Amino acid sequence: MDMQYRRLGSAGIRTSVFSLGSWVTYGKQVDMDAAEASLRIAYDAGVNFFDNAEAYAGGAAEELMGAALKRLGWRRGSYLVSTKIYWGLHDGPNEKNTLNRKRLLEGIDGSLKRLGMDYVDLLYCHRPDPDTPIEETVWAMSDIVASGRAMYWGTSEWSAEQIREAWDVADRCKLRKPQMEQPQYNLFVRNRVEKEYSRLYDSIGLGLTTWSPLASGVLTGKYLKGIPEGSRLSLKGYEWLKEATLTHARIDAVRKLEGIAKDLGVPLARLALAWVARNPRVSSVITGASRPEQVAENLKALDLLPQLDDAVVARIEDAAGPGE
Repeated sequence: MDMQYRRLGSAGIRTSVFSLGSWVTYGKQVDMDAAEASLRIAYDAGVNFFDNAEAYAGGAAEELMGAALKRLGWRRGSYLVSTKIYWGLHDGPNEKNTLNRKRLLEGIDGSLKRLGMDYVDLLYCHRPDPDTPIEETVWAMSDIVASGRAMYWGTSEWSAEQIREAWDVADRCKLRKPQMEQPQYNLFVRNRVEKEYSRLYDSIGLGLTTWSPLASGVLTGKYLKGIPEGSRLSLKGYEWLKEATLTHARIDAVRKLEGIAKDLGVPLARLALAWVARNPRVSSVITGASRPEQVAENLKALDLLPQLDDAVVARIEDAAGPGE
């Protein structure tokens, strides 16, 4: 199946239904040659959106992606790049875990320098900041878009109430409104996308670029017999991710889901990716890959979409459980 493209909520741009992200992998598990090969495979298959963040590998992920894109030499208008600001790269009182105006304006300049770009297409507030007035954050993000350093701005892991408040501030002050949210969404984490945000899709035109479709690899089945060396959950510093992700309930669910995938004649990962993409509210499913061949394998989920009718989806969701 050819790549599908979806509007980013009510925005005029369209994103490929599958995109390529860089969390953990770029600067941690992937070198320049592998990054370039992964980007080329994705782009040749129709992927037009590449996700990043300043905090990924302490800025190294942006540097690596930017250098790889420069080597590839593609026309800048033919693809979308995102980055996200909040965690910061330094420990100063105004430089860490904040969305104050100073941090946001300095943050976008730093990201653009590392990426080697004049602008990013999508800019996210990586987490909510309860200590900075929402008006200050909205004004700063709107000013960044007005300056041409980002085309659209949005949020990541904000509550529906926080997104709506930011949208209302922008509406009242005639500023650029938040266009998209980047939440976690997979068979185990569903409530925010399917329930909490439901009133925002039509009312404010919220678009979604979702992350962790495979629950950090759990939905590939590779952790059923332990933690493979070199996998994401084996990395030093990511013990917290292992504890949050690798639970007995999820392992039991994965065993059930593997049976369904076997009946369909596909790997479990392909099934899990197609399930996320089946949701029409999802503009793009951000996938990750530590090897170029994983990119090609993930994109095969496109071919599975027509087989996910209501009966199959009911079996999948029953096996996965209600989710969080």
